[in-house]
Amino acid sequence: MANLKTTEKKTKAQSMGMHTEVLTGRTQQKFFNPDEGENLYYFGTYDVDFNKRTELDVKEMSAPEANKEIDNLMSQGFGTIVIKNPQGKHSLGVGILNKLNLIFEGSLGYFGMGSCDGPTVRINGRVGWSCAENLMAGKVVIEKNAGSCFGAAIRGGDLICKGSVGARTGIDMKGGTIIVGGDAGAFTGFMMQRGRIIILGDVGINLGDSMYDGTIFIGGKIGSFGSDAVPADLSASDQDWLKRKLKVAEIGEKFDVSKMTKIVAGKKLWNYDNLEPHEKKGAI
Repeated sequence: MANLKTTEKKTKAQSMGMHTEVLTGRTQQKFFNPDEGENLYYFGTYDVDFNKRTELDVKEMSAPEANKEIDNLMSQGFGTIVIKNPQGKHSLGVGILNKLNLIFEGSLGYFGMGSCDGPTVRINGRVGWSCAENLMAGKVVIEKNAGSCFGAAIRGGDLICKGSVGARTGIDMKGGTIIVGGDAGAFTGFMMQRGRIIILGDVGINLGDSMYDGTIFIGGKIGSFGSDAVPADLSASDQDWLKRKLKVAEIGEKFDVSKMTKIVAGKKLWNYDNLEPHEKKGAI
């Protein structure tokens, strides 16, 4: 922050008593290491070895204590960490901005793996609401089912649930890919802005409601389309991409992607500028 001090040669404004005070404030927060050049990484991340493996039993730990210990293990260079007895605790594994192999032997509660950027995660159980919310990059695989708001507002990475998910999956998502092996609830893709959602099973009502952009692929039945969500042609490149993604997701290897329904934004909600004059006229 600026730190203005009185100098011998004053300007007219300074002579009038202005700009002579010392300004204080917080030091600018560092998010990236500027010495890294093109390969920027977050300030405070660690150089870990994926072959250096350890286990962490969190049965007697609170979520903050467990998350702090995960960070401590990464600082020691452990690149593969197995979490024992997560027992459905909320907010486990949040805020990891590091390359890491993280394995949960059990289930997670709400907000598991939120706001992460880079780790590869496998959860050998189920997860509660808002799993991987705000995921930036990496890969998160859930072996069983997931709750509502699965992948809310994610911006990148692959988020995979081999079971079924609740309502509002991919709400407000801005990038990345969500893949679900089973069914999905109502309002899947609600207010979606970018990215792709793949559901191999059925979906509930109001699919893609008010979506701005992005693409949704559905393998089963659709309860109903939401506002401004419309079907589109499934191209050959779409099918090639779907096959590659499902292979990465380790699900649906033999799924017939040619029978999937593709949904995109009708973009009728984009005409705000055209509507605005009429709204103003009506208001007057």
